[in-house]
This record gives sequence, structure tokens and C-alpha cells, in this order.
Amino acid sequence: MNEKPAWPGRRPELRPRARVFSVPRPAAGARSHARFLVAGLVAGVAVLAGAPAAAQSVALTGTMGDRALLVIDGAAPQVVASGETRQGVTLISSGGQTAVVEIRGQRQSLRVGESPVSVAAQNGSGGGRRVVLHAGSGGHFYGTAMLNGMTVPFMVDTGASDVVLGAAQAEQIGLSFRSGQRQMVVTANGLVPAYRVPLDSVRVGEVEIFNVEASVVPAGMPAVLLGNSFLSRFQMKQENDQLLLEKRY
Repeated sequence: MNEKPAWPGRRPELRPRARVFSVPRPAAGARSHARFLVAGLVAGVAVLAGAPAAAQSVALTGTMGDRALLVIDGAAPQVVASGETRQGVTLISSGGQTAVVEIRGQRQSLRVGESPVSVAAQNGSGGGRRVVLHAGSGGHFYGTAMLNGMTVPFMVDTGASDVVLGAAQAEQIGLSFRSGQRQMVVTANGLVPAYRVPLDSVRVGEVEIFNVEASVVPAGMPAVLLGNSFLSRFQMKQENDQLLLEKRY
């Protein structure tokens, strides 16, 4: 769908209590930080359920009609046609600067020039109860999560009311956010329009939470903010550079 987000041209009526999100203000060197963030996220999360299986990575370097030029596990680029499977990666569709692939039963959206998508085998059913996150750059807790079955990088943000996504991220995971509740939210850049929608599921490692509220903002973001609509389902305990999340319900 090529339609651009139709953000309101005039400031909507403010709700009595504006929701507060600590969306970071872009700073100098943000692009290099974003590259570091996405490349290093997998190392930031560990699940207490045994050692994970090796992840499989896929990157998109170009498209040719219904065919895509894929780099699988760092090997030489190879042309893959729609419906064709190479090394366990199936090309679902291709067009423009994007492609959709299926890896180990999970559908992922790829864009030319973006960092490779990495998918590890899921050995459990998401019925785990405990996750341990390790602090990364600047003392923040990073990781990778599955939102509605799609893998995204995240940063823990206890100051965010909801899980917060940029419009591009929402489109990447196939979230129909424009039909959601319109609202104004407070960010580091001031008041911005947003859409509030529920996520069917959010999974971190072997722990899966259902029916999680999310807000979609127009600004581009290097990672999804994992806010209190998800974190409130856990008992949280921080020790030095580790954050323990123990599922409550």
C-alpha cells in the first residue's frame, strides 16, 4: 500500500490528559548510532530457557520485478524469484525497494540498504515467564522482539505509556494503524499526532504477551520503544547492568 500517512493538517483537540512518551530527540551522529543499535541488539537480550539456536540473517540488495537479490547469512548475493526457497528463505513478494520473505515460518519485510533481518529458531511456544536484558550503550536496555509475529529491534522505556512505533515500523510489520484512535502525545520534540492501536502479541524470547496497546507516531525511530503497556505485565528488578522481567499475568 503506497498511501502516505495522512497526519492531520491542523492541531486536533487535546485530550484532558495527554499521554507522555519519552521519544528520544534525534542528535548529531544519529545515523551511526542507529546502525550500531540495530547491529548490536541481538547481543542485548538473553532468555532463561537454554542457549538459542543460531540465527539466520537475510538482507535485500535489489529487486527486479518479481525477483529479489538476497544476501543470506553473509554469502554472495543470489537472485530469488517469488515463491522460490533458498537456504530455508522463501521470497513471498518483491517490488520497488522492498520484499517480503518467510524465514522459519516468520514473515519479514526487507528494504534495500537496511540492516539484515536476523531470525533465530523458536523452540518454545512463548509460554516462558522470565527474560533477562543486558544494558547496552548509555545504560539502556536493548533487544529484539516479535510484534504480531514480525521481528523488530526495541529499547526499554519506562517513561512511555505504550509500546511506541514510528509510522515506517508500523507499516513494515503490517499494522493497520490509520484506523486507530487519533490522539496527541507529548514527546521530547513537543506535541505530535499519533494513532493508538492494539498489538495482537508482543514476544521477547520465550515470553509472549497478548493484546498490548501501542501508539504510532510520524517520526522515524531507530528502535521500537517498549513501554508500560508491555512492562506493566511484569515484575521488574534491576541489578547492575541486568534487568530481570518476571511475568505476572
